[in-house]
Amino acid sequence: MSEQQASGKTTIAPEVLVTIARLTALSVTGVSRLSPVPGDIGPLLKRDAPEGVRIVVDGNAVLVDLYVVLMRDVNVREVSRNIQSQVTRAISEIVGMEVGRVNVHVEDVDYSRTVA
Repeated sequence: MSEQQASGKTTIAPEVLVTIARLTALSVTGVSRLSPVPGDIGPLLKRDAPEGVRIVVDGNAVLVDLYVVLMRDVNVREVSRNIQSQVTRAISEIVGMEVGRVNVHVEDVDYSRTVA
């Protein structure tokens, strides 16, 4: 018996991409938390707006800006590259979209926390 595949369209809500990027960034060793997006009025207009992530979808490419606070005593370049790599992988694998770029903006260092 042959399988029939239904035709149709899948739409990914931008909030899904924000959640993937946010949770992935927070899972990277050395990330303390996300920081509010500078100049973003979203939190003023919408309750529970996700902090630290700005997503733009351009065609099938996802452009990501992450605003992070890192733990003290970490290699900023290494942690930033890990964030870029992990977020790119997660978006590609979970939703199958191409990632055009992942910009990491280090907004602060959390001196109260150290990497275990």
